[in-house]
Amino acid sequence: MRTLVVLTLLAVLVVAATSYESHESMESHEYLNPFLNRRRASDFIQADTRLRGITQERVRERSKAHYEHQRELCEDYYPCEMYAFRHGYPAAYKHYFGGRRRTK
Repeated sequence: MRTLVVLTLLAVLVVAATSYESHESMESHEYLNPFLNRRRASDFIQADTRLRGITQERVRERSKAHYEHQRELCEDYYPCEMYAFRHGYPAAYKHYFGGRRRTK
């Protein structure tokens, strides 16, 4: 009978020790609401500004204006660039690359 009382007391102590929730575990409100809303989820992580700048630069490269592509093409071809210094890039592009394509 004495061992039964001791085992029961020991079992009660084990249950009490394992089921006790400390104040520290209740401080984080994850116990009540484990999910964050989308705005608060990224508050503690800051995006890398260098990566954002690189991404924006890549977007700008893909969405260049038509005249910028023409100017770059003209700058890569030396006679067109020399013509552009005298007459401007739109005229130089039209002179060298505009109109009918020459075929051999």
